[in-house]
Amino acid sequence: MKKKLRIGILFGGRSGEHEVSLLSAASILKAIDRKRYDVVPIGIDKQGNWLSGAQAQRLLSSNPLASLDLSAAAEPTTKPVSETDAEFAAAAAVLRSGEPLHIPPAHPRRRATDSLQIHATAELAQPANPLAASLDVIFPVLHGTFGEDGTIQGLFELADIAYVGSGVLGSSAAMDKDAMKRLFAAAGLPQTPHVTLLRSQWRADPKRSIKLIERSLTYPVFVKPANLGSSVGISKVHARAELAPALDLAAGFDRKLVIEQGVGGAGVKPRELEVSVLGNDSPEASVIGEIVPNKEFYDYESKYESTDNPSVPIIPATLGKSEAKQIREMALAAFRACDCSGLARVDFLMEPTRDAKGRRIKKPRIYLNEINTMPGFTSISMYPKMWQASGLSYKKLIDRLIELALERHREKLETRFTKS
Repeated sequence: MKKKLRIGILFGGRSGEHEVSLLSAASILKAIDRKRYDVVPIGIDKQGNWLSGAQAQRLLSSNPLASLDLSAAAEPTTKPVSETDAEFAAAAAVLRSGEPLHIPPAHPRRRATDSLQIHATAELAQPANPLAASLDVIFPVLHGTFGEDGTIQGLFELADIAYVGSGVLGSSAAMDKDAMKRLFAAAGLPQTPHVTLLRSQWRADPKRSIKLIERSLTYPVFVKPANLGSSVGISKVHARAELAPALDLAAGFDRKLVIEQGVGGAGVKPRELEVSVLGNDSPEASVIGEIVPNKEFYDYESKYESTDNPSVPIIPATLGKSEAKQIREMALAAFRACDCSGLARVDFLMEPTRDAKGRRIKKPRIYLNEINTMPGFTSISMYPKMWQASGLSYKKLIDRLIELALERHREKLETRFTKS
């Protein structure tokens, strides 16, 4: 009988996308094939404490989870729906009640918020550590800071553990919107005009910063923290009066701020298109999806908190053959430009068919927006839904990602790190 692979599902984390991670992990834990895999849930709470063990596993099959209707995990739905459902409550309970890992702090005077780096590198990074040695693959369902930015990937590399998703470079490059845009530009991919500011520049000389933005871009503009996802800290700015509050908001989340010119100009909304990419050295692109936001743009509230009037996903998006071909080719080029592997969702903005004055735009331009190396992975998230529409079910997608993690790890073993 073939030995089961032991898969660690890592979720939670210290980022502003902690709750999104819980949603994604709950769906994976429900859908993963238990006949093929032994599953080890591993949580990280908001203070950076690592949680795992029998209590977490028992909780997953207890009344709170048993009462949930997560059957959609195998077959993602296309109906408008919010991701803030009962999956969050169950996943949050795993973190609250999970059995803490016995990982003593490296320094007793360190802050609790340092525990992710200190505790993990002290123990998990050792290949001989019982937890590390027992796992065949780790699936880091961590979104945002400390999970999607190359930090946790570096830990797995030190521990020599196979893991799902991009490596250190791909994760960090795709997380930093400024670095990502530089790589896209080097690859010749079309983007909207943008300006990058440091938080220190903005706070030292606000007037000069505003002049730089207004000299380079026209309103409306989008102000974003360079290193965050799920539209946290993002604002759409229509005029100068809104610019300073937006920059202050973004500066609370990162030291680097990216300001992008809006597509289509004032009074119009661009089309928001997405492509799922899957693979390592020979990636494939899914069918194209479109999000019709319930607000001016697809912000955090539109993604996760709108229940009365949710945003509407359209899969596949209505596009001409040449447009669809161009977008899918751009998605693969973006994936390669950032040296990604495993999975990514690539987002685009497309000019509307009519401008603010109602005049028809004959050939709407398509712009690459960003790439996300660990996109939302709930049963209703766009990444798995686009693969479902391409013929790959949610459960099979999880299988494929685990295969790709092992493939990448085997390829790494062919690399020499010493002379002898």
